[in-house]
Amino acid sequence: MHPRTARTLRSAAAAATTAVLALTAACSSSASSSSKAPADPTKPVTITVWTGQDVNPEKLLEGLAKQFHAAHPNVTVDISPGAPTTDQLLPKLIAAFTSGTYPDISYNFGSWATQMQLSGRTLDITDKVKDPAVKWDEFPPAARQTATPNGHVIGFPAVVDNLALMYNKKLFQAAGLSEPTNTWTWDDFRAAAKKLTDPAKNVYGTAYSVSGTEDTTWHFWPLLWQKGGTVLNSDNSKAAFDSDAGVAALTFLQQMAVTDKSVYLSQDDQKYADLFKSGLIGMIMSGPWQLSDNVGANLDYGVTYLPSFDGTSHQTISGPDLWTLYDHHDANRTYWSYQFAQWLTSAQTDPQFNLATGNLPLRSSEAGSQEFQDYAKQYPGAQTLFDNLKNATTARPTVPGYVGLSQAVGQAIAKVLQGQGDPKSALQDAAKAADVALAQAD
Repeated sequence: MHPRTARTLRSAAAAATTAVLALTAACSSSASSSSKAPADPTKPVTITVWTGQDVNPEKLLEGLAKQFHAAHPNVTVDISPGAPTTDQLLPKLIAAFTSGTYPDISYNFGSWATQMQLSGRTLDITDKVKDPAVKWDEFPPAARQTATPNGHVIGFPAVVDNLALMYNKKLFQAAGLSEPTNTWTWDDFRAAAKKLTDPAKNVYGTAYSVSGTEDTTWHFWPLLWQKGGTVLNSDNSKAAFDSDAGVAALTFLQQMAVTDKSVYLSQDDQKYADLFKSGLIGMIMSGPWQLSDNVGANLDYGVTYLPSFDGTSHQTISGPDLWTLYDHHDANRTYWSYQFAQWLTSAQTDPQFNLATGNLPLRSSEAGSQEFQDYAKQYPGAQTLFDNLKNATTARPTVPGYVGLSQAVGQAIAKVLQGQGDPKSALQDAAKAADVALAQAD
């Protein structure tokens, strides 16, 4: 699995620590300031940053921390991975909340946002990001929503992505099909998948993971949203995906998998991507993490927006991650933590991290940068994926209990696509299980 896919999708650790988070929830909501005394930006200060990154991204961030220190010699940025993997940051943060040894800034999966805010340890920077100089609106809508659990902005977006349609140009040409466009409908997608499928050559029109993991679930949410459905009800207390919209979306996938037999049903979250880059699958829903694999395999591919049900909405999904800020009731640490996070995610600094690691730019203003132009030339389709961020208008839920909800939905989808159930009953059963998970916050 590509590192970005892993960072976006893995959230199982959240379930194991929700109960511990509850112990700290009583402290307060996000703190708006670290102390009553004003900050003195000239005093020596050390801020701690946990990145949760692998070796190469970590080295890039350490280099950026040195740049910041060179510009502000009184500020020492103590930067480290914090844990062997991003997953392991969560239990370490929980333990650090108890001992008081938590960092000033930590990389977080977006799915942890609400849990972090409820811990009472995060800073509330809602008013700060209203400053026009921050250019908060340059971040994609879904990323801003993820960074604002319960109405409190707790940090800056760290990584943004989205799902788009990737297709094999040679397979389309061999089948006598016109290539997909940004105006395609799901009916166009279904028809092409049927024609691309060639059992004799083990070629499938498209693919879908039936592992039952978040990979299974989050590919379903754009179809649900496009049909007018929602994952949760208005107060986020119960599941709402078993609506008519959800049934219609899952029925569409069922018809392709069971009736048309044009879908390769991947038993894990990587096999279908490998088969796509090997030329055995015509189309997949994937994101920027797939580009380097496509280029490395010398695949002749294209990228478009996801198809639409109504010919208008090409809504997609993003799995934004965050740089979350924490409160130590120290005005100087608060001041410089905010300054460092804002600088790190600025249009001037961000390309040195995200584009260098194969991610999309964080900000819309980076579209014209030389770094992004070079990146887009190296990875065809990058521009489309960047433009597609405008279609990521709804944030994936970050509520406690989402992990259990996702598992229930993923298992329901997997069951239906393998011909073992009907969409309505499967989603109703999943909703019951999801409601339990939401009630228990696991």
